[in-house]
Amino acid sequence: MALRTIRIQGDRVLEKVSRPVEKMTPKLEQLIDDMFDTMYEGMGVGLAAPQVGILKRIVVIDVGEEPIVLINPKILETDGEQTGDEGCLSLPGKAGTVTRPNYVKVEAQDENLDTFVLEGTELLARAICHECDHLDGILYTSHVQGELHDTNYEEEEEEE
Repeated sequence: MALRTIRIQGDRVLEKVSRPVEKMTPKLEQLIDDMFDTMYEGMGVGLAAPQVGILKRIVVIDVGEEPIVLINPKILETDGEQTGDEGCLSLPGKAGTVTRPNYVKVEAQDENLDTFVLEGTELLARAICHECDHLDGILYTSHVQGELHDTNYEEEEEEE
């Protein structure tokens, strides 16, 4: 298990466009493993490579069904909308109201660089859109309606 440092809003790497992955290397395989470890440690549902300082088009997501790796993802289709609270490991302790598509179809590559298509709704659709934005240097704060608010998830868990 290797944890990477999550870059926080204000770090210029989060504002840059990531480069496509041309070939899989042991270093990139390790990065993907580390991204999952880092995401789970931070209790997130998604993490993009720029969030750990690597400008490559790699995303990991786990909304509770099975871990997903998206390499060079391209959103092909969206439909519907959902509005809800959204947070980000690069803005700890903050959340805001964001409207995203309720359905997303994305084309990506897996760790073998084989192309596949994934469809997702609700939280998975939100996570795909959120993480793909990171690959283009966009933070969710640019989509927030109203103000950001503090989250106290850890305190709530301790009280139960």
